[in-house]
Amino acid sequence: MATALASDLTTLTLGAPLALDSGKQLANVELAYETYGELNADKSNAILIFHALTGDQFVAKTHPLTGKPGWWDRMVGPGKPIDTARYHVICANVIGSCLGSTGPASAAQDGEPYGMRFPVITIRDMVRAQVGLLDALGIERLHAVVGGSMGGMQALSFAANFPGRTERVLAIATTARHSAQNIAFHEVGRQAIMADPDWEGGDYYARGKGPEKGLAVARMAAHITYLSEQGLTDKFGRQLQDRDAKSFGFDADFQVESYLRYQGLAFTDRFDANSYLYITRAMDYFDLAEEHGGLLADAFREASDTRFCVVSFDTDWLYPTSESRNVVHALNAVAAPVSFVELSAPFGHDSFLLECPALDRVVKGFLG
Repeated sequence: MATALASDLTTLTLGAPLALDSGKQLANVELAYETYGELNADKSNAILIFHALTGDQFVAKTHPLTGKPGWWDRMVGPGKPIDTARYHVICANVIGSCLGSTGPASAAQDGEPYGMRFPVITIRDMVRAQVGLLDALGIERLHAVVGGSMGGMQALSFAANFPGRTERVLAIATTARHSAQNIAFHEVGRQAIMADPDWEGGDYYARGKGPEKGLAVARMAAHITYLSEQGLTDKFGRQLQDRDAKSFGFDADFQVESYLRYQGLAFTDRFDANSYLYITRAMDYFDLAEEHGGLLADAFREASDTRFCVVSFDTDWLYPTSESRNVVHALNAVAAPVSFVELSAPFGHDSFLLECPALDRVVKGFLG
């Protein structure tokens, strides 16, 4: 089970209960967030970055649990594409997560962790909470919202549901709704967690040990979807751990097996299994067209004066370029100003997180 974070996180408690799409309300919502760069006098230089499924607010700061650099450290900082010498960057941990914002591990009104009593949440609920954060910070209109993967879903949802609150939207490697295949991969991961005897119906917090094996398998399965066949072949091929012999058993004979097992086990040190269940379900529920009467173009009708940039990668089979084109076509239908580019990179869906100079140029140019 993920280790508890230090108590010195930057957090804000929303002043009113958060209304959820489920019809329920979530009281005393805490949002943990980080900021980078100075906010100017008229508060016009703020950029809100939305993180992906397993991300957090530590976008450009050493992670307090892993000791590793922030998940987008290569993109955010002084002189970098998202230049903190010029912009005030905000990144908040989404509700439902486990890095300081209110989620299943948080205390409910009875003082005990919510566990599976936590209400069902949606991508729009996550965005609604972060709009509450902006309101508390006194930021009425953003210079831009930026996000990749689930972060891109939030960026699109922000533009659709809170028109006029941002000048620009940069959505990278994302989609306006999950496909049946996306949902299927998530369900494999959820079933792995819930089949672990240590899950105990989600009430594992008092034991100090969660369904680590199930969560590790869920992470392994998901991680495969973030990569590309070319990337896996180039990095691992069919290389054995020991080229001189095969164990002919169930140890990690192949290098790719060892890599996936490491990814799975390392993940359990920083993430909560129940949060994984809730957030993947929120992603599966996401359907921006359905939220607006069934027509995707209608989602953006009130945001036609906002500038959009949509980016996809040619090796991303999780959210392929066709998904980005669907968003672009909807924006074209309402005459919203939109730029679209498909970038070539060998890393699959994770390309937006890795070294990709072409993406750096796009981000810098669009924000500037």
